[in-house]
Amino acid sequence: MLSLNSLMIFSEDPKKLNEFYKKVFQKENDMEDGGYYGFVAGNTFLGFGPHNKVKGMSKNPERMMLNFDTKDVKGEFVRIKKLGAKVIAEPYQMLGSDMWIATFADPDGNYFQLTTPWEGDKK
Repeated sequence: MLSLNSLMIFSEDPKKLNEFYKKVFQKENDMEDGGYYGFVAGNTFLGFGPHNKVKGMSKNPERMMLNFDTKDVKGEFVRIKKLGAKVIAEPYQMLGSDMWIATFADPDGNYFQLTTPWEGDKK
């Protein structure tokens, strides 16, 4: 089976994304090299870099969402909102579950969510 170990997001201004996600993750980036930046986030490496074909804001931010697990979706929502992240959806509960979700947009317009950690079937 394949295992997803990293995700690269290209940007016209990866340094701006790096500065934003430093505040979201509350830590310094784990990698910086030649205009590329990256963070170890759980079991995944999240990178940002330049690309000559990427300009401006994300045109389809709904296409892909980063999900960051936290047991305190509501508390983290308040903290990240104060960072200036654009709120897409205030915290809400998924129908028929104990899972909470909140959605933001980063400075490039990419969507990311705060989610209650998924614990599988509790049966």
